[in-house]
Amino acid sequence: MRILITGGAGFVGSTLALSTKRDRNEDEVIAFDNLHRRGSELALQRLREGGVLFHHGDIRNPEDLEALGQFDLMIECSAEPSVHAGYDQSPAYVLNSNLVGTINCLEAARRQGADLVYLSTSRVYPIDALRQLPVEERGQRFVVPSDAAGPGWSEAGVSTDFPLEGNRSMYGVTKLCSELLIQEYGAMYGLRAVVNRCSVVAGPWQMGKVDQGFVVLWAARHLYGGDLSYIGFGGQGHQVRDVLHVEDLYDLINLQLADLEHHAGRVYNVGGGPERSVSLVELTELCAAKAPSSGATDRLPVGSIPDTAPADIPYYVTDNNAVTAATSWRPKRSLEDVLDEIFQWLHDERAQLEPILK
Repeated sequence: MRILITGGAGFVGSTLALSTKRDRNEDEVIAFDNLHRRGSELALQRLREGGVLFHHGDIRNPEDLEALGQFDLMIECSAEPSVHAGYDQSPAYVLNSNLVGTINCLEAARRQGADLVYLSTSRVYPIDALRQLPVEERGQRFVVPSDAAGPGWSEAGVSTDFPLEGNRSMYGVTKLCSELLIQEYGAMYGLRAVVNRCSVVAGPWQMGKVDQGFVVLWAARHLYGGDLSYIGFGGQGHQVRDVLHVEDLYDLINLQLADLEHHAGRVYNVGGGPERSVSLVELTELCAAKAPSSGATDRLPVGSIPDTAPADIPYYVTDNNAVTAATSWRPKRSLEDVLDEIFQWLHDERAQLEPILK
């Protein structure tokens, strides 16, 4: 097979490319990326050493995709990943990358008769509806009470039955529009595609920023120094997300590809689930314990900004029940595993990472 991974020099794309080549050495794996995000250039040597071919190009340009020639499978990881993209600035980049780029990818897959795995996001769910979940403060986090439930949500998390009516950010709407286009390509052209709506994905080689990749950002600031703040919802750091190790995502995709005829046309919520959820305060405690210089008197101070940004939500945890029922997949790596690997990576690669992540 010839396997094309768009966004292939990014965190998720490069990890999937290297793991795919490791396990399917007879297949040709191509990483396709425009190297827009700072730090993505660090993936090039890793891809080369792992036997992955790199092609510099941009999904916004259909000619770049045409130049790749024939391929059998596309794993679509490319995106402008910030939920804050377009606020107080032009939305052109997020629209062109996440929507026009999807159209170009779908056309390339249609011409080649290729299959598609599309990585979507939990942020397709509307902001106001997520803010209206009846969360309550318990200890250092927000929680959904065990006796509360509603359409598409419960203590187990948010499922794909969650209502889609409402606004969700430019990032979220471009991903949802892309999902709808994929559905139409499946119906009209027989495109076999599966959509995974991912929550927070984390692991080594993620260039964490304030607006995307907060687990790595938190760890890097504790190790290298720098500013951190609890932003929004009173500035207490009680907002919660579930965290999925990128290799657990790879395991799921492998299972889906093994029976793609069954999964084609399906949309799954995919994440760490309640067992791998964490608040920012809890993450601070975990990182402080793992950073060698941390102690009772020299912990990294964390600021407090009470005001909430327009796209922020207090709580999101994935209900994995549907994808588990369909594939028997469950995340294997714990939150501790994720943080241990991130801190080891930050330590081992400090010379090249500190200028980017500090």
